[in-house]
Amino acid sequence: MAPDEKKISFESSNTYSTLNKLSPKTKKVWLVFHGIGYLSRYFLKYFDQLDPEENYIIAPQAPSKYYLNGQYKHVGACWLTKENTAEGIANLMHYLDAVLANEAIPNHCELVVFGYSQGVSIALRAVALKKLKCQHLILYAGGVPNELTPDQFSFLDTTCTIRIIMGDQDEYLTEDRRKEELKKINALFNGKALIDIFHGRHEIKKEIIGKLP
Repeated sequence: MAPDEKKISFESSNTYSTLNKLSPKTKKVWLVFHGIGYLSRYFLKYFDQLDPEENYIIAPQAPSKYYLNGQYKHVGACWLTKENTAEGIANLMHYLDAVLANEAIPNHCELVVFGYSQGVSIALRAVALKKLKCQHLILYAGGVPNELTPDQFSFLDTTCTIRIIMGDQDEYLTEDRRKEELKKINALFNGKALIDIFHGRHEIKKEIIGKLP
């Protein structure tokens, strides 16, 4: 006899991390989505060279935490898996609603949405599903979800800069997959995305972030 899988709803909570102070002097608010295996508070170290008066960084926390390397010492986290993906996306969007409501980003600030590795898929879904009017969308070493369509990004006006960053030796990007990802990017954004390829592997570099957006 096959087991039954049942569904319940319940209230949950999660953390997120910020860097610097939001003030009238803040010019850019960054919404940054970390890669698999990170915790948000440690991911923020890649943004600490940005001018603290002009940049305020918000790092949501992936909900699924686990021990890294099987040593029960260091903890990382994952955004989604192939199991119940649609439900996971819906839960993440509710979580993101709460983060944005709590932060109340001022209208005078430019919004920078940044995703790294697995965080690219979350950044893209957040922009598409929540209609985030960002001025900069930066996708660093990650893949484009197959379900997204150009129509979901048509609300972004011409002032939004879309930048794709990837390493020329990224171990997760074969030549065929790189071509496929660039094809999806060009389709989503009508060929308007700027492509930056750096010399390196699947890694995030502070010197690259320091020159953004």
